[in-house]
Amino acid sequence: MRLSGRIAAAIEVIDDMATRHRPVSLALRDWGQANRFAGSKDRAAIGNLVYDVMRKRASHAHAMQSDSGRALVLSVVVRDWGQSVEQLNAAFAEDKFAPDAISTSEQKLLDKKKPLAGAPDHVKADLPEWLVPAFKRVFGKDWVGQAQALSNRPPLDMRINTLKSDMKKVLKSLERFSPVSTNIATGGLRIAPGVRDERTPNVQVDEAFLKGGLEIQDEGSQIVSALCAPIPGSQVLDYCAGAGGKTLALAALMQNKGQIFAHDTDRNRLAPIFDRLKRAGIRNVQVRGPQPGSMDNLVAKMDKVIVDAPCTGTGTWRRHPGAKWRLSEMQLQKRVAGQAEILNKAKEFVVPGGELVYITCSLLPEENHQQVEAFIKRSGIFSPIDIEARWTEIFPESEQKPLFDGLGATLSPLSTGTDGFYISLLKKKDKTTP
Repeated sequence: MRLSGRIAAAIEVIDDMATRHRPVSLALRDWGQANRFAGSKDRAAIGNLVYDVMRKRASHAHAMQSDSGRALVLSVVVRDWGQSVEQLNAAFAEDKFAPDAISTSEQKLLDKKKPLAGAPDHVKADLPEWLVPAFKRVFGKDWVGQAQALSNRPPLDMRINTLKSDMKKVLKSLERFSPVSTNIATGGLRIAPGVRDERTPNVQVDEAFLKGGLEIQDEGSQIVSALCAPIPGSQVLDYCAGAGGKTLALAALMQNKGQIFAHDTDRNRLAPIFDRLKRAGIRNVQVRGPQPGSMDNLVAKMDKVIVDAPCTGTGTWRRHPGAKWRLSEMQLQKRVAGQAEILNKAKEFVVPGGELVYITCSLLPEENHQQVEAFIKRSGIFSPIDIEARWTEIFPESEQKPLFDGLGATLSPLSTGTDGFYISLLKKKDKTTP
């Protein structure tokens, strides 16, 4: 397919999403199944166009005075992909699968030097307007820039599995992709995001990955795993383990010593962990499913309990931009209630004097600072640990730092160059403490 055909396909997908109210991934999948002539490069390019539209849907719609698929895709191709109107019209004229030629009125909008002049701040930020107060509470005067950074393409981050390999070996294996070390996380590698129609490298077919020396994990996730500071030989519970990304990172930090219990209430989320543990060479993890009684013998025995709570995922909008425009206040309220319930259950497993670590991939105060503050008051036996001191201890040479709020730390694309994460460290009162 030529670029013109890919543009037509992206317009079709965007319009289908608007009509049928479906997530990006499903709309792209169905288009691919209905158009099997499209090769892998074509599907990747169409996906890039669609995702780029969703990342900056509000600002492109304002610039084009329309939120139609055609207006949005043309705006992305001209403003973000660097194609001129003349180039596009010439290409459209030679391809029977191309969209209609760009009109004079469309060209005037596409040629605007300042397309966002007079736009409201939430449009410049590509942020749903109802979330502006939350972003202001977290980021203050920098909230627009912080939101804009969530609208860029993400890099591909990886973690060296020190149980099976080392930096030198993995760098050699991935040399063709030109990876660089992550800025904060030690033992992390990053491949810069592609531009235009470039595909993200498939490192999962690389020898380093297949042999277990490499895990795909955002640097932010690597950072919060390190801030958990698990001690080799200790007892750790990953209460919301999911597919096991942080479980694997914790096991490596513990050098396969001690015991990690990986638990989740959803068997489907937990299913991939078994193959991942085997490939990574991890021997100190027990998987505890949701069956009744599976957790009874762990009550009040865990040195650390990690709660990577289900959340709105606002910190991952670079990777899942469609979720930004689907999120509602009702969904947020549901997540907040669920997090409080999870914390109430997870606290029972912490040994007196042990740590409870609360993590989300959200940037909203309701799920983060406010959630932790309410839990501390509700429990009466947990108090915050100085996370700034922990940060300095774990990352003494880092020039980039998260935003500290007294109870936790917020990582973000603008502040730390990572996905958005929140982490709070809490200590349970010792039995001997009055």
